[in-house]
Amino acid sequence: MIRIITDSVASIPKEEAKRLGLEVVTLYVNHNGEEYADADLDLDQFYAGINEMVNNIPTTSQPSQHAFEELFEKAAQAGDEVLGVFISSKFSGTFDGAIRAARAVQSRNIDFKCILMDSMSNGYDEAWPVYDAVDKRDAGGSLEDCAAAVWSGITCTRWLFSPETLTFLHKGGRIGGAAALLGNAIKLVPILTVIDGAAETFAKVRTRKKALERMVQKLKEDMSLHGLKRLAVHYIGDKAPALEWARDTIIPLVGHEVPILPVSPVLGVHTGPAIGIAYECNSPLEGKLTAPYNESIFAMGV
Repeated sequence: MIRIITDSVASIPKEEAKRLGLEVVTLYVNHNGEEYADADLDLDQFYAGINEMVNNIPTTSQPSQHAFEELFEKAAQAGDEVLGVFISSKFSGTFDGAIRAARAVQSRNIDFKCILMDSMSNGYDEAWPVYDAVDKRDAGGSLEDCAAAVWSGITCTRWLFSPETLTFLHKGGRIGGAAALLGNAIKLVPILTVIDGAAETFAKVRTRKKALERMVQKLKEDMSLHGLKRLAVHYIGDKAPALEWARDTIIPLVGHEVPILPVSPVLGVHTGPAIGIAYECNSPLEGKLTAPYNESIFAMGV
């Protein structure tokens, strides 16, 4: 049997992960001296207080090596193979921790076979390639086939999101104070994306309305050139704007209902209130990856 493992930053709801037969290892949010398992949080309840966190932004932490070893050891003892797909190594040390744990487990179980992959992203930009692996596994594909499906999916996905304010990014050290003050003063609204596994600025516009329009414009361009396989609307903070945008713009554009999902707080606390989309097309998207990917794959026993 092939076990597919991902992390909570992929933002896949518990019920959906269970339906897909996924195992999810959690990251953690640390706030006011308390540690919370990202995978177990009521996200809408958590995000109800996000604006009050701006002067006391929570910290985040990755899974322990012990947590990974437990998962991999169970698979090894059962004679199962493992495909792991994790948050970009440029955002977190989770992928590297998984590699160390897998090596430790293989040292005790010489026939243990797994492939661990850096998703080069997060949120549903990380999740969609996991879905591709599930589809391939359920169609009878091998471990190598599932890994190839992930790689193909990574090249075909895009993540676009726009924070309401630059304050969280500034407080978290992502941008300088002068840039944050100037941006907030003139209502500069960035649109962020992920390129080569790192956060990059896709565009800068003057209003939230223009940010939503620019994201839709890019979605239309990608759909025209590459078709559309799957899409989710993401939000951090208040769900209402995401519901409205999905109802009035996204659903009419794509012609069917789409999931409207909160982003993992491990991401959300560093960005602050935001709205965006993560989608997968039918062929590779320009600009998603510009550097060789091979260094981001760790294969063992294959």
